[in-house]
Amino acid sequence: MDHKQSKPTAGAETRREFIRKSATAAAAVAATGLLKTPVYGQTTAPSTGRVVGANDRVVIGYIGIGGKPSNCPGMGAGHVNMQKKATSEMNIAQAAVCDLWQVRNDLAKETIGNSEVATYKDYRKVLDRKDIDAVLVATHDVWHARISIEAMESGKHVYCEKPMTRYLGEAFEVADAVKRTGKVFQVGSQGTSAEGWMKAAELITQGKIGKLVWGWGAYNRSNPKGEWNYSIAEGATAETIDWNTWLGPVHHRVAFDPDHYFRWRKYYPYCTGLLGDLVPHRLIPLMKATGNPEFPRRVACFGTRKIGTDANFQGAHTRDVPEDVQIIAEFPSGLTLAIHSSTVSQIRTNPFAIWGQDGKLEIADKGQAVEFNPELHKTDEAEAKQFTGLRAEDQVVHAKNWLDCIRTGKTPNGNIDLAVKSQTVISLAEMSDRLGIVCFFDAKKRKVSDGAGKEIAPLTYGTLPLS
Repeated sequence: MDHKQSKPTAGAETRREFIRKSATAAAAVAATGLLKTPVYGQTTAPSTGRVVGANDRVVIGYIGIGGKPSNCPGMGAGHVNMQKKATSEMNIAQAAVCDLWQVRNDLAKETIGNSEVATYKDYRKVLDRKDIDAVLVATHDVWHARISIEAMESGKHVYCEKPMTRYLGEAFEVADAVKRTGKVFQVGSQGTSAEGWMKAAELITQGKIGKLVWGWGAYNRSNPKGEWNYSIAEGATAETIDWNTWLGPVHHRVAFDPDHYFRWRKYYPYCTGLLGDLVPHRLIPLMKATGNPEFPRRVACFGTRKIGTDANFQGAHTRDVPEDVQIIAEFPSGLTLAIHSSTVSQIRTNPFAIWGQDGKLEIADKGQAVEFNPELHKTDEAEAKQFTGLRAEDQVVHAKNWLDCIRTGKTPNGNIDLAVKSQTVISLAEMSDRLGIVCFFDAKKRKVSDGAGKEIAPLTYGTLPLS
């Protein structure tokens, strides 16, 4: 299907100029042309924001809603709904919602059930609110970095849905902003708040399974009509949605297309598909379980979309991203992690295991149990053990951990160190698959190279045709 290409506006704006614009001027930019690739980096002293006390209520704004109507899925709506049911437990106030489609804003406000909840189409208006302490970012991936950075610079703490960012360079921009501003950042991988991973990290740190050798994780689905082929809702049009703003820094710009808007996880310009959606649910907890997450030394990834499930769903466009991916990542300590993810094959296997020289840990799907088995040469010294009844992964628990850390200053379970290291694996995996290379990484220099030592520029907006 051919699409018209939107024409870019002339000239690039610096971040300072962009923020300084009036609301009218900003609306004109969004309506008439291309928002340039974000220019990140601190240009003025960041706002410190309110100091939240141990018993204070945290005021939250939600940026990126998605969700209802029932055929318009989105993570933002899920967070609004779940946290609405737990406002007392979490000690929060839901103050504002922001989405480019007003229908979603109105439904989120209705869900919260408070007439004083403000709705916005411009996320900067949420950040301008001095009474808002924290934001939950659940947009599509290309906006994660920009909103997270500007939120922290405006004094807000950030919970950002996985993947942390669309591209590798952005991940380091976010990490630098966390360090610069001192704000609490949590990546939305709720598995990291399950007790099974904490128990695994404890056992590994104590040396119970010896020096780590390798780990395995899998997250598979089988959708004969194509994963992410969500139904298209009426009322979403080029007139009701600010499409140029939605595209943000994307270079491969198409005219408004409902398949791209509602089914964006199928397309490379907006995301990495399985690498950004399902893989983080296995990769990030596994890295946390090591007790000492590392940047990868090298990453290889193979993806395929030969099954062609989109042809089975009437009207659906063919996806860019793979239907099946396999990743292997090697770390400086010698540990290797292998992750498999699929939307076309759901063979049931134990999704998690970590092997050491002296034993093996198997972790249940939701992190609710851990089983330890010693290697044969250690059976005289150690017995097999099972740890059951552990707290399973839960989005409200994960969000509450973030909120507790805002109040106490402690480090959250999905902290920035874990987030940037896992995002490096994800981004290198995309590069490996799309460029057909094994990616080597130098963490000190933040450089990527191939097996011959030739430096390779990390992918970003405009690097490849679909970007």
